[in-house]
Amino acid sequence: MQLRHPQPDPPQNEEAGGCARRLNLLLTYGGWRERPTIEQLARVLAPLGIDSIQVRTGEEAAELIRHRPIHIAVVDLAIPLRAAAEDRGTSSTAGAAGGRLLQLLRRLDSPPPTVIVRPPQPAVRESVRGLGEALREGAFAVVDRPVSLETMLEIMRRIVRRHYADHWPAA
Repeated sequence: MQLRHPQPDPPQNEEAGGCARRLNLLLTYGGWRERPTIEQLARVLAPLGIDSIQVRTGEEAAELIRHRPIHIAVVDLAIPLRAAAEDRGTSSTAGAAGGRLLQLLRRLDSPPPTVIVRPPQPAVRESVRGLGEALREGAFAVVDRPVSLETMLEIMRRIVRRHYADHWPAA
């Protein structure tokens, strides 16, 4: 991935709303087995100045979005709303929070490019319909699980090139 960024600025205080010239990547996790892919993605992108923030619930993601700028989001449609221990035996995690998270991201003043990760589709017709809906809603890319590291790296490269002209987003 070829990224260019200007001379490093002095670090800004993140508590004061700054981000020390880093691209913030939101990674959600919906319980799919290939979790090492998102962990590998975070490790590979860290030396490039990309801060990969991994969350496991819709509530964690919503809280993060309220307090930190997000430059790219990877949203697993199967992300649970809250942690299983908080469910008290109810099936609220069955109603995945991915759709809600996408709405929240779209309502931001500057919505980030979003990659949607979805479960494998049982039929071609459903797959095409879901893909069309996601793209109409503003998704940059839609990928079916299992997701390979190479696929995610290529999508990240295209996002940085198209949305950020191979430069860091403005802090």
